[in-house]
Amino acid sequence: MALKNYGVLKGNAVDRKLGSGNNPHYQVLIDTNGEKHRIAINVKSKLSPSELLYLVDDNFAHPITQELVKLDYGFNHLDRKPGGLALDYVRGNMFDTTQMKPLPHDVPGPDNDLNELIELYVGRSQSSEDAVIYAFGEKWGPENDIKDKYFDFVPGNGIHDIHMNQGSVGKFQKDNGVWQDGGLLIHYPNRQQWVGIFLTFQSQSFHTDDKNGDRLDSLLAASTADVRILAALVNPVGSNRNTETVTLINTSTVTVDLSGWALTDYDKRKHHLDGAIDPGEVLQVPLVNNGISLKDKGGTITLLDKQGIKIDGVSYTKEDVLHEGKTVVF
Repeated sequence: MALKNYGVLKGNAVDRKLGSGNNPHYQVLIDTNGEKHRIAINVKSKLSPSELLYLVDDNFAHPITQELVKLDYGFNHLDRKPGGLALDYVRGNMFDTTQMKPLPHDVPGPDNDLNELIELYVGRSQSSEDAVIYAFGEKWGPENDIKDKYFDFVPGNGIHDIHMNQGSVGKFQKDNGVWQDGGLLIHYPNRQQWVGIFLTFQSQSFHTDDKNGDRLDSLLAASTADVRILAALVNPVGSNRNTETVTLINTSTVTVDLSGWALTDYDKRKHHLDGAIDPGEVLQVPLVNNGISLKDKGGTITLLDKQGIKIDGVSYTKEDVLHEGKTVVF
């Protein structure tokens, strides 16, 4: 079924409350040029294990940031498809999902739980003159004549599901979908810094179906090859785009057959691979006369195995490819 009203809320933090109770959510009051909204961020899972996985990137860099700054304040509906501003933890190459770690929501002592981690970054943004928050998730409201139960404004209005929204099971499977993940980005324009906060439940899977976002755990055994994207020549010298290349490396101890594998770009167009790559070997793949396009304004490159399972993925920004002929190393 997927989420009903997916998008991103852009505004400034003016108040916040720690999550508490049986179903704790960290609450943030957002002002969007005079209109109020509430962000509800899960800090504990209803399913076991209860600790959420988190990742914070203090220097988040991704091609979506240059387009986010152009958005109007308030809620912006996003199309759930590649090539736009929608988040997808699996397909969008936002960050390395293997770096996510579990964290309890409420532990005695300072600065040691998820509540306090989010409080640190949201608190900093509230005290900053220029910080702008971008909250991705599902919108609710406006709830006419209903006062917000945390910050007392009318009408009730806000956004929730600020976490990965795919790979779920049981009663939460109905919310699965691709290109509809939640997350929190904080932009500090004066120092040109972006902070990314990403959350997922341990009961979810990062291996999901490309059509409905349902988990694909049964296919994991087929995707154990340690082939990685090492580098790319995105901006060749001159106007000849036929000299773009992507460089792969096999870090495993066995030869990997690449027949049926593919590279995809920001818009998820495919360049099909063949042949094999030996242990420790580096393979440069020329992107000649095909539909894949490595955009100079920023993009992503994803490596898929023959079953369509993501093996590796990287992203680059416009600033990474300013100089013609310079290879980007990931």
